[in-house]
Amino acid sequence: MSDEPEFWFCLTHHQVEGRDGCRNQDRLGPYPSAEAASHALERVAERNEEWDNDPAWNDDKGEGDS
Repeated sequence: MSDEPEFWFCLTHHQVEGRDGCRNQDRLGPYPSAEAASHALERVAERNEEWDNDPAWNDDKGEGDS
């Protein structure tokens, strides 16, 4: 385990937590700072948008689709 502070974003309570927060299944992280953890949902949305529009992974369309 690292001696560095770690922070998570709790998906149940929608708040930043320390190491002894909710179970890991219910949170995102760890993040290196509380500030980074507070933006977890924004980062998830950004990544989802990137992945949804990545031509290397966009296999929703068939050969003849536009």
